[in-house]
Amino acid sequence: MKILSVNIKTVEVIKLLPRKILKDVSFCLETGNVYTILGKNGSGKSTLINTITGLLNQKIYNIESEIIFNGVNISKLNKNDLLKIRKEKIRYVFQDAVNSFDPLKTFQYYFNKQNTDVKEIDNLLKYFLLPNSDELLKLYPYEASGGMAQRISICLAILAKPQLLILDEPTSAIDINISNILCGKLREFVQNTDSTVLLITQDLTFAEHVSDYIADLSHGSLSRFYKVAEYKFRNNDNI
Repeated sequence: MKILSVNIKTVEVIKLLPRKILKDVSFCLETGNVYTILGKNGSGKSTLINTITGLLNQKIYNIESEIIFNGVNISKLNKNDLLKIRKEKIRYVFQDAVNSFDPLKTFQYYFNKQNTDVKEIDNLLKYFLLPNSDELLKLYPYEASGGMAQRISICLAILAKPQLLILDEPTSAIDINISNILCGKLREFVQNTDSTVLLITQDLTFAEHVSDYIADLSHGSLSRFYKVAEYKFRNNDNI
């Protein structure tokens, strides 16, 4: 079932040095799959995700887009309705995990908002090799390492059971062992909840292990999504 349809005609910066960042980007996502967009720094990956989630400052960017989520054009929603969808249906895990938390609040604050059983929380924390809730929830974000904060952000997003889970560079602060653990959990998540995962990364190895479909973003333009086997074949053929 189609969950997200993205049609971005253009996104351009209109302040300071005007320039076009995205152009003619169109794709659809279906439930039960992991999709990955691969791209180098400066290719427009974060701008693309912020366009989808309505996080771009319209005083700085000129945006011509249509983002259809579950049949609703969320690019036309008012702030309150958009916030409701972000809270209940879409979760976005930022690359800079530590700074995505309020430094004045412990992790207890964020886990309490999930209304989730402590056993389920502890099982997920254990899976990601994190301290149990009695210890971890007392910590402030600045007391966690970058990799730890990234795993906590992912746990919070999974516990919310969103229809669309978006992760920006999810392996940037974790080692290969945690990367493999994350891969297994994301596959389990889409299979058990019939949700959709969208990854933004430069990590080709991780993308090929976790994804059902992969697309390349370069100079603001996106290729079509290829099944992983086809993507690998195309890459090997171009070597």
